[in-house]
Amino acid sequence: MNNAYTLLHPNDDVLIALRDIAAGSEVVDGIVANADITAGHKLARRAVKVGDAVHRYNQIIGFASADIAVGDHVHTHNLAMGEFERDYNFCGNAKPTEYVAEPRTFMGIRRADGRVATRNYVGVIASVNCSATAVKQVSEHFKDRLGDYPNVDGVVALTHKSGCGLDTPLEGFTLFKRALGGYVRHPNFAHIVVIGLGCEITNLGDILDGWPGDSLSIQEAGGTPATVAEAIRRIEAVLPEVNRVEREPVPLSELKLAMQCGGSDGHSGISCNPALGYAVDLLVRHGGTAILSETTECYGAEHVLTARAASEEVGQKLVDRVKWWEEFTAARGLVINNNPSPGNKAGGLTTIIEKSLGSIAKGGTTNLNAVYQYAEQVEAGKGLVFMDAPSFDPVGATAQVAGGATVMVFTTGRGSAFGCKPTPSIKLIDNTRMFKLMPEDIDINTGTILEGSETVEESGAQIFERIIAVASGEKTKSEILGYGEEEFCPWDLGIML
Repeated sequence: MNNAYTLLHPNDDVLIALRDIAAGSEVVDGIVANADITAGHKLARRAVKVGDAVHRYNQIIGFASADIAVGDHVHTHNLAMGEFERDYNFCGNAKPTEYVAEPRTFMGIRRADGRVATRNYVGVIASVNCSATAVKQVSEHFKDRLGDYPNVDGVVALTHKSGCGLDTPLEGFTLFKRALGGYVRHPNFAHIVVIGLGCEITNLGDILDGWPGDSLSIQEAGGTPATVAEAIRRIEAVLPEVNRVEREPVPLSELKLAMQCGGSDGHSGISCNPALGYAVDLLVRHGGTAILSETTECYGAEHVLTARAASEEVGQKLVDRVKWWEEFTAARGLVINNNPSPGNKAGGLTTIIEKSLGSIAKGGTTNLNAVYQYAEQVEAGKGLVFMDAPSFDPVGATAQVAGGATVMVFTTGRGSAFGCKPTPSIKLIDNTRMFKLMPEDIDINTGTILEGSETVEESGAQIFERIIAVASGEKTKSEILGYGEEEFCPWDLGIML
């Protein structure tokens, strides 16, 4: 790595620009840029003939759709997807985890039933879109009215656009209800109020399913004003008890970390994602759990994870989810590789394989110990695990939180704005330029890695310490800005009737 480019592996066909490179500039001995190269984009370091594979990370990221000369800009005009066999090598790179002798702790909140929280919220959840306005009115009532309850982090309104008009036997409706149920049971909620209309498919009993909490029907309560007033009364009655919590030292084995990315670019796989991966390795060595997700953003790179699977069964579960996505998209006339997004491409990412290889770097290097379906409950102390979910950030993050994630780290290159209440979200940016443009949105700048002032390991260690601090109560930038309610987005994938 120097101030103009980096070579990620000696076998790679491309260099990655660390800054804008003008056409005619000699980038390295014998390699002259044939066009302007924007930071994050790729420059050919050797010639590639049409149809031949192009490598980054010592992995195939696509195939030349035209002859590529040394010094050419390598992007969508001359690089495309193509079929190739991937060696899943189940468990081939799996290795025992080296646990630390004295695991760290964080200052958590232990609930009466043993669950461990990082935040202390009251949740108001809509069972159907019809009750969304009432839910928001309840939450709004408590804005700036919790001064007498310093240990209550807030009253969170979680609304959505679904809950009725769905064909109930379909898989999507099961996922939708599972996600709502996961939020009801989330340890960061000290108390839950579920509000419905009263005639929707997602009935209140299904969501609570015996879990302690309040449920109200607008139709039975006498209309919206009466429902809102009754919900406020019930929350006010429990606030003194909710406020009676104390943080205490809790082993990191009780922590469940979610990993998400959005607005990625060509630098994400060099700085923020591998730095987070280093922090994840540290967390796993301390007994914690880290949840990798976004199945459509591990597509084409799943073989890297299956080689680290703790068992062939775990590896096959991941392959099965990838195959499901191929069938799911094909049945709808789509292709799973219709990705990256326009913003990703503008940032230098060309194919989904290239994006996926950078994305899975968030998962570090330890064994993949389990694969969960959307919004399933994740066991504590499991190390690195995977949860099937779309790559759209709110939908994927909702699954991880429903599964029990109590802290989230979100990586971005383009500057995504994001939060995910009741789980605090730590934002990482992969370049200093965007960090300077959005300082109030970003918690940690990993652009220092590109500049050479910090190593991946040093940045990763900083991220690990921030995870512990946030789990112990330190507020993130997205929390301070109020993000996190609008990002509640359960996946219903069902047919509307």
